[in-house]
Amino acid sequence: MDTIIKLPSDSPELHVLAVDDSNVDRKVIEKLLQISSFKVTVVESGSRALQYLGLDQEKKSPRFDDLKVNLIMTDYSMPGMTGFELLKKIKNSLTFRDIPVVIMSSENSLIRIDRCLEEGAEDYLLKPVKLSDLKRLKDSILKSGSEHTGQTLTRKRKHKPSDGHDLAPSSPQQAQTKRARW
Repeated sequence: MDTIIKLPSDSPELHVLAVDDSNVDRKVIEKLLQISSFKVTVVESGSRALQYLGLDQEKKSPRFDDLKVNLIMTDYSMPGMTGFELLKKIKNSLTFRDIPVVIMSSENSLIRIDRCLEEGAEDYLLKPVKLSDLKRLKDSILKSGSEHTGQTLTRKRKHKPSDGHDLAPSSPQQAQTKRARW
């Protein structure tokens, strides 16, 4: 299901693919993203996300040449394909590897957080996701606006803070993990 929110003409439209097996969590994240002025596409599984992105087929479909996704947010614990497995497939894709992927989970496991960040996740958010989390993500994407071609991210954001206003971790464990990456 696609939901499109009109943004002011001076603001770029940012498109988020949100992946969660829980219908309630999908509706919550969709509403929060809409409030934050994102264009939102929600799917219920990792395999559906791969289908949407065109990564489930050997041949590249022409419709995926025009697909603009600025951010992928996925639940970690899902039946079938976990969010971690989805992250790995996206990061192994030539087309989508530079799109930021954010893992969401209700489990605050330092080992899991480290594993996701080491595999290339942009961030790891604890559920319930808050509006302030999405504001930080949006600010980060807009800040890296010079790295956009059209609306598709072409290079991953640098992880070193330049002015102290980069993404702040949502938990003390994330702060420790992010410091280790810097």
